[in-house]
Amino acid sequence: MASAPASEATEASDASSTEESGAAAPPRNHAVARAVRAAVGLWRRSLRFRVVTSTLILGLVVVSIISLTMYRSIADGLVDDRVDFAEAQSHQLADRAQSYFNNTDVEPGELDVSTSDFVSRTLAPPSGDDSRYVILTPSTENESSTISTVAYPQGVGLDQVPAALRQAVAADPARQQTMTIELERSDVDGSTEPITGVPIDTDSVPAVVVGSQIEVPTAGDHDLYFIYPMDQEQTTLGIISRSFVLGALFLIGLVSGIAYIVTSMVVTPVRRAASAAERLSSGHLNERMSARGHDDLALLGQSFNDMADNLQTQIRQLEGLSRVQQRFVSDVSHELRTPLTTIRMAADLLHSSRDEMDPVTGRSAELLHDELDRFEELLADLLEISRYDAGAAVLEQDPIDLYVIVDRVVQATESIADARGSEVLVHREPGQKAVAEVDSRRIERVLRNLVVNAIEHGEGRPVDIWVGSNDEAAAVMVQDHGVGLKAGEASLVFNRFWRADPARTRTTGGSGLGLAIALEDARLHHGWLQAWGEPGEGARFRLTVPHEAGGPLTTSPLPLTPREGRLPGEGGDR
Repeated sequence: MASAPASEATEASDASSTEESGAAAPPRNHAVARAVRAAVGLWRRSLRFRVVTSTLILGLVVVSIISLTMYRSIADGLVDDRVDFAEAQSHQLADRAQSYFNNTDVEPGELDVSTSDFVSRTLAPPSGDDSRYVILTPSTENESSTISTVAYPQGVGLDQVPAALRQAVAADPARQQTMTIELERSDVDGSTEPITGVPIDTDSVPAVVVGSQIEVPTAGDHDLYFIYPMDQEQTTLGIISRSFVLGALFLIGLVSGIAYIVTSMVVTPVRRAASAAERLSSGHLNERMSARGHDDLALLGQSFNDMADNLQTQIRQLEGLSRVQQRFVSDVSHELRTPLTTIRMAADLLHSSRDEMDPVTGRSAELLHDELDRFEELLADLLEISRYDAGAAVLEQDPIDLYVIVDRVVQATESIADARGSEVLVHREPGQKAVAEVDSRRIERVLRNLVVNAIEHGEGRPVDIWVGSNDEAAAVMVQDHGVGLKAGEASLVFNRFWRADPARTRTTGGSGLGLAIALEDARLHHGWLQAWGEPGEGARFRLTVPHEAGGPLTTSPLPLTPREGRLPGEGGDR
């Protein structure tokens, strides 16, 4: 009964160790993953690292192929030489053994001892020389031999002769047979494990085995095997392999060092050029590269400096022209205000007296009054654009619910919508808010422009407004169901004075600068103003601003296109 708790404790211990190893594994995996990502990032960023690494890998592959080829060639040559030597020496020794047995007059009863003595004195090498082993044994078909198997030195046995070689000798006794084997040999004393009988301190070495058959007149056919361990060849190959490895490492290191130095000579000027280009692009127009010498890198530096000089000259010319243009627009706009005020007073006087005039003159007074309104709006927009061009526009930001601004815009454009026969629908969920830090005057101007444009191009169909909010931004979407936008026009609608149809008149007024100013207002808030449309499907305009002034903006809470998703409550009415 006590074994069950013990096993449970063991299982609990195993489970605990498993959990600990499992908990310890992820950090190692994360460390490996971080190392891999760091290496990949360095590979992408650093030309020097790519060149040196590629040189290292290619050099390692080439040197490995060459080294392996040479090593194999040398090894084959050493083996072939050893085989030739073994066959020649074995043939001489076999002839000597055959001559001995042919001329011996030893009695059959003493032949076993005499043979053992002959093998140890004549066929085996001198004591202490392990360059050759000898085995003399009765042939496979000789069962009546009076000579037992003789092997020198001690520790070598008939079991180390492959059976295939014995069969080859038996099949063709007139020819000498050769085979290479992996020789397992033990200590000279032949000591073995007391239980398993496995030799102690065994080692393995390639060897050449040469077998032949001799005839003993009084004892029948016997097989004579000579085993030639290739210790010297193995030692030679070990020295060669170590030399190849050390030489390969030295060569690869040398080539990699050369690649590093050469790459540095090229990469360092290129990096200086990249750094200079970054500073030049950030506005430091006086940035130049040092160009010494007459090589390709010096030519690169000189070309860069010439390009920088030309860019600086052209940019300064453009800045000068831009300042002249901005000053001209600003001055003209201001200068026109005085005569416009006088014309406005006269036009208002004529407009108030139009009922006393004949119909033609009265209609002319009405047209004059309406066009003066558009002219004043155009002047105001020109002044606003000139402020943006001069970088003088500033924001007065406060937290405000965009729904409040949308309601004011809808109320202000109600008369225009009634005149066009369009209904403006605000899709809202009860209690929903979209608070952002904005300049309410500028955002209201943007939304009023979008709603008025939607009414004008909506062909009398409803205009839908959505307001949305997420963790980082708030957005307003204005959609009409009118003529829509053609492919490529979504990026053109914000150009100054651009019209999709130049023949189309602005029945509700407008200066042609409304969307351009709206885009500048959105950018001033670090926000987006985007457009989408399809012919006959209407158009969508989406304003997105961050919740906090200058905050990050990566996504919008409202989809711009139908492919991005459905709008909240799409299709429903307010």
